[in-house]
Amino acid sequence: MKTKPAEQTVEAVIVEQPKADDQAAAKRKKHRRRVRAVRSLLFRLIALAAVLYVLMFHIVGLTMMPNGDMSPRLDTGDLLLFYRLERNIKAQDIVVIDKEGQRYVCRVVACGGDIVDVTEEQGLIVNGNAVIESNIFHPTKPYEGRVSYPVKLETGEYFVMADLRNGGMDSRYFGPVRLEEIQGVVITLLRRNNL
Repeated sequence: MKTKPAEQTVEAVIVEQPKADDQAAAKRKKHRRRVRAVRSLLFRLIALAAVLYVLMFHIVGLTMMPNGDMSPRLDTGDLLLFYRLERNIKAQDIVVIDKEGQRYVCRVVACGGDIVDVTEEQGLIVNGNAVIESNIFHPTKPYEGRVSYPVKLETGEYFVMADLRNGGMDSRYFGPVRLEEIQGVVITLLRRNNL
């Protein structure tokens, strides 16, 4: 009778040994799954960051309206989303400009090849024709001592104006802008003020 309990003990150890191995294997498998999940999450986060970087710094941009020069349509502090890759810029496009270290948002009124004049009597004249702008609420006057008119625009040059024509910073103040100075064309407005 003394030999039977010893045999039972040996059998119990032998039976429990595979269970311990199964538990260790299950733990390793679970750990591997967690590591794979963390790696997958990190890969996705890096891919998302790369896509956002390319999107926000090479395709589109986000800027705040720096002043009230485009009032009443755009208010100071409004967020503007602009498309950086547009190179077919035409009259009436609203563009974001970096000129002499300052950021401006203006409306294109004339493109390369056009002749622009601004007079006290007729306001904005492009290619000999007075421009009638139904959504501009102030008369367009030249700024004294800044730009000599008429201005013939070279290829890749644009004449831009603020919608707020009395006092707005635009080509009447700093002259024509080059294509390289245009950061992009505004595609949408995210209003922050006066909701």
